[in-house]
Amino acid sequence: MWYFAELVVNGALTGLMYSLAALGFVLIYKSSGVPNLAQGAIVMVAGYAVWLLVASGVPLPLAIVLGAAAMFGLGLLMERLLLRRMVGQPIIMVVMLTLGLEILLRGIAPGLLGAAPKSLDLGIGLAPVIIGDIFINRAYLWGGAMALAMIVAAMLFFRTQIGTKLRAVSDDHVASWAVGISVERAIGISWGIAGVSAVAAGVLWGSVQGVDWTLSMLLFPAVAVVILGGIDSIVGVFVGGLIVGILGSVIPGYLDGIVGGGTRDVVTSLIILLTIMVRPYGIFGREDIERI
Repeated sequence: MWYFAELVVNGALTGLMYSLAALGFVLIYKSSGVPNLAQGAIVMVAGYAVWLLVASGVPLPLAIVLGAAAMFGLGLLMERLLLRRMVGQPIIMVVMLTLGLEILLRGIAPGLLGAAPKSLDLGIGLAPVIIGDIFINRAYLWGGAMALAMIVAAMLFFRTQIGTKLRAVSDDHVASWAVGISVERAIGISWGIAGVSAVAAGVLWGSVQGVDWTLSMLLFPAVAVVILGGIDSIVGVFVGGLIVGILGSVIPGYLDGIVGGGTRDVVTSLIILLTIMVRPYGIFGREDIERI
């Protein structure tokens, strides 16, 4: 019983950390309607950016702030140089562009800074938090708390005037232009904010597993989170993260010893496939019905 509880608690916290990577995906889609398959690589670049600043002697808190500013600028730059050129193109071409960007960044960052894992010490400590017979990973506990804070901040942001404009842009570009909203600026801001959220994911996951190219692999569980929770729902990011994290912890916790490991990715894949087949718009996603 205690083993099951430990798997559930640590899985839930891991899922919340997945939500940090998924949050940038939802922010971009919620404001621009673009599924950003480059979000995993953006998380990786954010982790490298903060590590590089810390390795250069910049104090960690300042490095995180500077990294967030740099990633906001990178988001604006990617939207301005790449995504804006795709206005009016079929959505599949935009998706392929973000996939190409993911592959490009995944190769460039390790190529310039080295593929070996870089240590990023946040001063959290390795000793677990012990509650009864449950051992809770301290890094996951901090990561879960940060994820909750970011999710709440994102929900509050979309209630502001700027957030309302971003939602309007996602609903209808033409109507947004008609009422004086700068669609290009709104989409650029969404990419910048997604870059900032990637810093939180990159730093926390980098402190757990090291900063290297494997941070980009967070795209896989992040996609599972947004598909399950709803690709345009911030609440869905929270709920989807919990479900993906718990299932990805409990099921491998019992099956890995029997089959020899590797069931976590199978569970994540099944979540994606079953959600698409049963409820393609996710738990909290908006169901759009179109005549074809």
